Amino acid sequence: METLETEKLLSEEKPLLEPFSNHSENKTKARSNAVISVLLQPFQWLKMLCDRLNPSFVLGVVLVYGLNQGFSGSLFKVVTDYYWKDVQQVQPSVVQLYMGLYYIPWVMRPIWGLLTDVFPIRGYKRKPYFLVSGVLGLVSAIAIAVLGKLPAALALSCLIGVSAAMAIADVAIDACIATNSINIRSLAPDIQSLCMVCSSAGALVGYATSGVFVHQLGPQGALGILALPPATIVILGFFIYEKRSSTVLLQKNKKDADGVGVAVKGMYKTIKYPQVWKPSLYMFVSLALNISTHEGYFYWYTDPTAGPAFSQEFVGVIYAMGALASMFGVLVYHKKLKGYSFRNMLFFAQLLYGLSGMLDLIFIKRLNLVLGIPDSFFVITEESFSRIISKIRWIPMVVLSTRLCPLGIEGTFFAFLMCIDSFGQLASKWSGGIVLHAFGVTRHEFGNLWLVILLRNLLRLFTLCFVFLVPDADHLDDLIPSSDCLPKNESDDDDDHIKLLLL
Repeated sequence: METLETEKLLSEEKPLLEPFSNHSENKTKARSNAVISVLLQPFQWLKMLCDRLNPSFVLGVVLVYGLNQGFSGSLFKVVTDYYWKDVQQVQPSVVQLYMGLYYIPWVMRPIWGLLTDVFPIRGYKRKPYFLVSGVLGLVSAIAIAVLGKLPAALALSCLIGVSAAMAIADVAIDACIATNSINIRSLAPDIQSLCMVCSSAGALVGYATSGVFVHQLGPQGALGILALPPATIVILGFFIYEKRSSTVLLQKNKKDADGVGVAVKGMYKTIKYPQVWKPSLYMFVSLALNISTHEGYFYWYTDPTAGPAFSQEFVGVIYAMGALASMFGVLVYHKKLKGYSFRNMLFFAQLLYGLSGMLDLIFIKRLNLVLGIPDSFFVITEESFSRIISKIRWIPMVVLSTRLCPLGIEGTFFAFLMCIDSFGQLASKWSGGIVLHAFGVTRHEFGNLWLVILLRNLLRLFTLCFVFLVPDADHLDDLIPSSDCLPKNESDDDDDHIKLLLL
């Protein structure tokens, strides 16, 4: 009897010995659940955006920012560099001037924004302009790819056409972004993070494949790939949801004339506020003073004599790793930095941006070889670090721009602010071309290139003197007066605000 009771007791106490294995299994299961949770977070985030916004809007952001700007823009950058260098055989300083002309369609964004806000076509404000953008990009890319070696002026016109197609699509989707950022301000950083993630992911694919396309198809043949993204924008123009406004159809002529006047007056009234023109001035100065040395740098590190003579495929790898680093920069901002004030963020980002430029100087002087660091490893590290800082510096400026837009002319005014940024980038390209020419940097002469890069880095640090222009506020604060910035229109009381009718 005692033996039976003892055995029963031991059998009941046996589970007390099991927690060691169970504990290990639970830890393994917890780790696997944590990994699955991390992998599901992007999809849950996208689902949240689709639930609170419209799925067609999210799809539009993916196509415009991911495919049209990210993939096409990165491919455009690499392929055109080789096109001007190898096919047209142009000096780097001249290419810098040509690159400045690419920004003219982006400088014209207020015009595109005004058209989309106050000149609807058959009652639609966005859909027709997506179609126009897609057709323009499609025709321009096919023309430069199939017509053989064109005169430089005609080739430049086709490339500007491709750039214009990107700009028009960008304005149309940015109007939607500005509206949603105003209406659901808590999602403003998330929307910008979506834009940046899509742009970086597209750029990653574009850069990774660009060297292969150039090597296999040649620079001119690779330009034909640029016809694919505009084709998707044409499809987007047909399928994106937009509510048709019958009021616009009934009083079209009068509303067009009144709408232009209302939009221009609203923009003029808004830009006079110090809390608007001061940060706008800072954004222009920070971009303009960052003189571009890209073409001189590109010609140097592909030169077989003076530079490290990187291959076409490896150039694509460099940019691809930079795009991957940009995605990491977006993640860092989204997870850790979006709650900080605009002024603090831009101060430290600009400081790091200026210091990161010194890595270019080390590479040009080949000090990395003195330290025993191979060229390939050093240039990828330098590109990655620079792109992370650049992205962290850029996102707050875009979020700030969305917070400066008055509801009703958000498409026009956001395009106006982005136009200011494009002016800054145009000034950066042209001033960089002038400096490269002044210091004697040519297709095969790079003796003074390090001086140009040193000057660029000093100007980046000098930009810190203007950070006081940025408001010491975050993305939840009201930056412009709550009163309506649009003048009242007595004949059109029901349509005071020219609103985007996307759901």
